[in-house]
Amino acid sequence: MRCALVVLIILGGSVRAWAEDKPNPPAPQQIRVALDRALTFLVTDQNPDGSWGSHRNAMHEFWSNPETHRAWIYATTGLCCMALQLAGESDEHLSAYDRGIDYLLANFKVKRPSDWDVDNTWAYVYGVQALGRAYGNPRYADGERRERIRQACRHLVGRLAAYQTPDGGWGYYDFKATTKRPSWATSFMTAAGILALLDAREAGLEVPPRALERAVRAVKHCRLPTGAYTYSVEPVSDPSGLEWIDQIKGSLSRIQVCNLALVRAGEDIPVGELKTGLAHFFREHRFLDVARKKPWPHEAYYLNSGYFYFFGHYYAAGVVNLLPPEDRAAIWPRLCYECTKTQEKDGAMVDWYLSSYHKPYGTAYAAMVLAHALADTEAAAQQERAADAAQERSP
Repeated sequence: MRCALVVLIILGGSVRAWAEDKPNPPAPQQIRVALDRALTFLVTDQNPDGSWGSHRNAMHEFWSNPETHRAWIYATTGLCCMALQLAGESDEHLSAYDRGIDYLLANFKVKRPSDWDVDNTWAYVYGVQALGRAYGNPRYADGERRERIRQACRHLVGRLAAYQTPDGGWGYYDFKATTKRPSWATSFMTAAGILALLDAREAGLEVPPRALERAVRAVKHCRLPTGAYTYSVEPVSDPSGLEWIDQIKGSLSRIQVCNLALVRAGEDIPVGELKTGLAHFFREHRFLDVARKKPWPHEAYYLNSGYFYFFGHYYAAGVVNLLPPEDRAAIWPRLCYECTKTQEKDGAMVDWYLSSYHKPYGTAYAAMVLAHALADTEAAAQQERAADAAQERSP
C-alpha cells in the first residue's frame, strides 16, 4: 500500500513535468489555425445527403455487410455533428451541422448487421450523444426539428438498452454466442455509452436508470489495481500477461474514457487518480504513436491499435476539463500537440485506415480536443484580464 501511494504521488503530483515533455507545443493561434483547417475538411468531406463516411475505398472484404456501413456512417456522422456543434462558428459550419442532424433524423433505424457483427451499437452510442446534445442546443429550441430529435433519440436509447449485455456492458462483435442480446462487451464502449446517456439525460431526455446503473457497475468491474481497465468485461478482471492489452501500456486510451464516465456518473475517483491516468497517457504515449496508422488491428506493442489514438485523446480532453485550472493550463498544449502533429495537407487528422470513415471520424475527435482547449484557454485569459482590470481600478 505504501509503495502504491508513492507511485501515485510521483505520477500524479508534478503535472507540468509530464505535460510539457515535448518541444514547441502549439500556441493558441496555431491551435486555432489547425481547428479551422479541420472544420474546413469536415465541411468539404460531407456527403450530399448530409452524412460523413462511406463504404467507398473499402479496406477489406471482411466488412462487406451493407448494414455495417450504415451503422458506421451513422456513428461517424454523429461525431462530425458534435464537432461542428462544439466548434463551428461560420454559416458554412452551421449549415453542415444542420444537414448532418437531418441525416441522423432520417436514418435512425439502424439494424444489426449479422449474428456476429453488432456494429449497430456504435450508431446507437454516437447517435444518442449527438442528438442529445442537439436537443439541448438553443439552435433547435424552437422549430420542428426539436420534437423529431426527441423521438429519434428515444428510439436510439431504447435500442442501446436492448443491446446491453447480461453483464451490463456494450460491445460491437459477438463471436462467442449467437443470441439476440449480445454476450460480449468492452469497457471502453460501455464507458462511451454511459457518457452518451448522461449527455442525453442532462439535455432533458428520458434515460432508463437501470441501464445506466448496470453499465457503471460493469466499468467499475473492469478497473484493475494498477489503474488500467481490462479491454473486455470479464467475469474475473485479470491483467493477464506482462505484454498484454490489459497492462497500463495497452490501456492508455481506455483509462481516460472509463475514468471520465465513472466521475460523470457520480463515482468517487480522486483528482489525483485522474492525474495519474493522464500521466500514464503522456509518459507512455509512444505506444499510441507506434500503433497509429498500423494497418492491422492490435498489431502494435501491448496490442494497441491505430484507432485507439484519437478516441483516447478526445476522452482525455474530457478528463482534463475535470482538473483544477492550473493543471488544465499545463496539459492543454501537450494534448493539442499530439493532435496537431498528425494533421495532413487537406486538414484531416488520421489514425487508422477504414474505407472512407477514418478521415472524418479522426478529424471530428481531434477538432473537439482543440475546441475544448481553446475555449478553456480563452476563458482563463478573460478571467485574468478581468482580475487585472479590477486590480487597476482598486484604490
